[in-house]
Amino acid sequence: MSDTENQANEVQNLIAELSKLGYFYLKEDRLDEAEEKFKKIIEYDDKNTYALVGLGDVERKKGNFNEAVRYYEACLEHHADNNYALFGLADSYKALKNYHKAIDIWEKYLVNDERNVTVLTRIADAYKKIKNFDKSHEVYLRALEIEPENAYALIGLGYLNFDFKNYKEALRYWEKVLTLQEDEENIKILTALGNCHRKLKTFHEGLNYFKMALDIEDNNFYALFGMADCYRGIKDHRKSLEYWERILDFDPNNKVILTRAGDACRNLGDLEKAAAYYNKALNVGFDTYAVLGLAMINKVQGNFDEAINSLLKLVKNDPDNPRLYLEASECYTLTKQKEKAVQILTEYTKRGNRNIYISEMLIKLKKDK
Repeated sequence: MSDTENQANEVQNLIAELSKLGYFYLKEDRLDEAEEKFKKIIEYDDKNTYALVGLGDVERKKGNFNEAVRYYEACLEHHADNNYALFGLADSYKALKNYHKAIDIWEKYLVNDERNVTVLTRIADAYKKIKNFDKSHEVYLRALEIEPENAYALIGLGYLNFDFKNYKEALRYWEKVLTLQEDEENIKILTALGNCHRKLKTFHEGLNYFKMALDIEDNNFYALFGMADCYRGIKDHRKSLEYWERILDFDPNNKVILTRAGDACRNLGDLEKAAAYYNKALNVGFDTYAVLGLAMINKVQGNFDEAINSLLKLVKNDPDNPRLYLEASECYTLTKQKEKAVQILTEYTKRGNRNIYISEMLIKLKKDK
């Protein structure tokens, strides 16, 4: 064997050792050491597949996605079908929110590996991001045809159906995930199932799922919110308040929660505490429902003019909210101003809005004239 051949063999052995070390360091997240090994390979062979993909992986793990793209594309210039480069490139474009480009590259990947469920679920996720929901649904189903119990596809289909208010379908997919992962502590799926029941107004079933989530993480915001809202749905305002206040213990300036706590106190007849919550919410920032809550307190206390003034101001800010018109109309009725009661409801319908409760109240007021 000639000296040239010996030297070439030594270089190849060195590259193999550097590559082995580089991928070991990459797996251990020792990224600077991995980068050093891969760059050393490039000094000997600037088209080396392992080094270019390795450098792409290093940059992707560091969050330098544009640099990662550069390395993956350099690899693909010389090795157009390299699946590792295609996968890394697509994931980098996804991280850069260039979902169209990511989909194109994942589709190229599937040419050589058409039954890769991981890639199919990534494509479906990306289609969802660009709001091509039909295509997303189609690709998730393709993944399930190959792997009927794939959790990512089932979860994705659950969220897709939830977004389109197909809550019963969403339940079906998420319940299957829960069955498959019964040994895992899956708070996201438990709260998602609870939220389906909230939307379906099957509040007692929702409470069961939110309780299971709280058994895993007792301060989980979404589980506490779900518990409070389900108790609100079954009109157990005392229990509802308990959970709103648990959220306020760690998030004391949350406007929405302050207003919900105010509503619970008002429904319990504790108007002073309710007003305190509404005012605290308004100290954080303007909130329609906090102002509405204070107006309702004024109505209960017989301060009808103050209630009406607040409600009319809210109507200007939120002219399509039927609740505001109904409350204002009721205040006018209680103060024997039936013409104004009819007038405010008519203003709502003149905007082209339709609401069954407003229609019924208009009929009743006109009958009573």
